[in-house]
Amino acid sequence: MSQQSHNFSLWCDFIQKEFLENEFKSLLDSQIIKGATSNPSIFAQALKTPIYQQQIQSLKGQKAKEIYEHLALCDIKRAAEILLPLWERNPDNGYISIEIDPFLCDDADKSIDEGIRLYQSIQKPNVMIKVPATKAGYEVMNALYAKGINVNATLIFTLEQTQKCLEAFLSASKNHSQPRAVISVFVSRFDRAVDSLLYAKAPHLGSKLGIINAMECYDAIEYQGDLTIRTLFASTGVKGGDLKPSYYIDALKFPHSVNTAPLDAIAAYQSEEALKAPLDKKAQEDFFTEIESFGINRDSIASTLLEEGLSAFKQSFEELLKTF
Repeated sequence: MSQQSHNFSLWCDFIQKEFLENEFKSLLDSQIIKGATSNPSIFAQALKTPIYQQQIQSLKGQKAKEIYEHLALCDIKRAAEILLPLWERNPDNGYISIEIDPFLCDDADKSIDEGIRLYQSIQKPNVMIKVPATKAGYEVMNALYAKGINVNATLIFTLEQTQKCLEAFLSASKNHSQPRAVISVFVSRFDRAVDSLLYAKAPHLGSKLGIINAMECYDAIEYQGDLTIRTLFASTGVKGGDLKPSYYIDALKFPHSVNTAPLDAIAAYQSEEALKAPLDKKAQEDFFTEIESFGINRDSIASTLLEEGLSAFKQSFEELLKTF
């Protein structure tokens, strides 16, 4: 069973001007990756490198957000150009994502306007607009998708969020060519929140909550049967501990899914490993019951992680603008 025939894709969770022209192209040419994602934290990291300084100087006098958008859109557009031949061969792949201003996460109308503006500014069919899975975000997803704009629903931690994303996409009356959507389920942040407790009290449960929680979301997405909507496993980097860098790629290598990963995880990944199937429903429920016996409340943790994720993107975005 080839990865191609079962539509598992590895994307790169990083972009930067110099990287795009070198290692990114090599990873694509060797068919290791098939797309890319970005977020405010990634741009904040990239724009600190010297390669951007001349460009930043040439934009002095403009508003901070205008400078950021100019730099970010240049990189996103270049990534889209490099990825376009892949998208033309298979419109399930070859995407690059850009996030709406995180400070608009509670304003549906302004987010919709910004999503449309960003998509039209880039003028590439293989761009996805990233929208956080908040109350306002579901309205934004629906509106953009109805306009034929590809959407990356992000910061998903729960089955409820997953189902609301699905409802937003499936209820959109599409009057354009069929857009694509990914529902980005965050994985490792769950484990970082609970592993110190689990490894102390029940080591056999350690580094598994994020994976099995993600399986539950994946099953819901697959059950609805729309092949234009895929699960994207995000937050799949390993930080500290004894886990292999590609641990979360290997554990979630499911058919009809995407995994966006940092460069160290991609380097450690062995692409010839076979595809897997998620645990069955009973095994998932048994696991959740067992962790609950240690006082772990998934809903409470997920709510905290969502707030932290939104806050982190806002903080990165604010710090980024201050540098200009």
